[in-house]
Amino acid sequence: MAERSSRTVRDLRLGNRASVLRRLYFHGPMSRQALGGATGLSSGSVSNVVAELTADHLLEEAGVVESDGGRPRTLLRVAPGSGHLIGVDVGETRVRVEAFDLALTELARTDRPLTPTGHDVEAVVAHIRDGVAEVTAAAGLTAGEGLIGVGVGVPGIVETTAPGGALVHGQTVGWDAVPLESLLREAVRLPPGTAYFIDNGARALGQAEMWFGGGRGVRDAVIVLFGSGVGACVVTDGVIHGGPGEWGHLTVHVRGRRCRCGALGCLEAYAGAEALLERWREAGGEPPGTGEEDGVAALLAAARPEDGGAADPVARAVLDETAEYLGAAISGLVNLFGPERVLVGGWAGLALGPHLLPAVREHAAAYSLRRPAARVTVALGELGPDAVTVGAATLPLADFLARGGRRREEAGEAPGAGPSLGPAARAAL
Repeated sequence: MAERSSRTVRDLRLGNRASVLRRLYFHGPMSRQALGGATGLSSGSVSNVVAELTADHLLEEAGVVESDGGRPRTLLRVAPGSGHLIGVDVGETRVRVEAFDLALTELARTDRPLTPTGHDVEAVVAHIRDGVAEVTAAAGLTAGEGLIGVGVGVPGIVETTAPGGALVHGQTVGWDAVPLESLLREAVRLPPGTAYFIDNGARALGQAEMWFGGGRGVRDAVIVLFGSGVGACVVTDGVIHGGPGEWGHLTVHVRGRRCRCGALGCLEAYAGAEALLERWREAGGEPPGTGEEDGVAALLAAARPEDGGAADPVARAVLDETAEYLGAAISGLVNLFGPERVLVGGWAGLALGPHLLPAVREHAAAYSLRRPAARVTVALGELGPDAVTVGAATLPLADFLARGGRRREEAGEAPGAGPSLGPAARAAL
């Protein structure tokens, strides 16, 4: 009985720490008095928790505010330098690694282009290994000191229940149950207790946009990742769904074009940047051979020349068709989930969105039921090309906040214990 009581008290204290820390992180700076009202904790509990968090160097003073007739109240905030995070985006054309402080201010970054071998597992692991070494050195994180964890956004489905850590099933990039977490633990030189959090890139993007971008204040949303392929993150009642995010493999054309996953008629076979350029080539266009990003830029320049010259009708037709496919596919999400907002991100989405979005909105409305269509707005994501990397960094951050600022090794847990994006991490706070 004594052991059960001790556990209950410990859990209560941890919950109080998490409540205060999350409130300050997302809504601070705040005074102790304001924290009491915002968290529902008594003034004594707030004082105790603030004292603990301050002793752990997680909080710092952020000025004072005058009160009505009383003494000025000290404002508190989460100390940005009290911890560090690494975010990794395993993209289609490069691996990006960034180091952040606890406020997600970028400290260092590196981009490592993927060669024609594409997503060769050994090459990707080497890129992550070298990128982590580079950014930790540039950020002054000697031997990974103060590192809370490493988040990695990947293409494909992530299985988190394997004994050795997360497995990645990336059918479109040739990954079949790749033990990425164990490979990273062997290859990357970081403190032994460092936690890794691996998840689908679209869902990492979604969490970033919900926390810091165009999804703030919204309870029901869809965030679309439009790059070489396409994916989506669905948020209902403020919580990110735990599904794989493989919206790009929704069938939009029965017996249609062959997708790189091997199936016929997937959305990705029509709206992904790789397929987009292939369709342009088949129609008579001449994409440059210098990569997908250059190819998309060339397609856009041909379809909508900035110098006022005549538009290439072939390029224009390919973009118009792409807008319709995207709009029709978004309508399926609108009809199924009834989001308030759809945000389009990813490197191709950000490049093409300003030009395609009006047509995408029209097609989405035309293919949707009237009632859910009247509720939704379709807009660009707000976090730019780094959104997946930021989202990857929020994976260890969410876990850290949910634990009241205690690292997993401090709680006596295995570094990889638990799901990479559990309910606490999926909550759009």
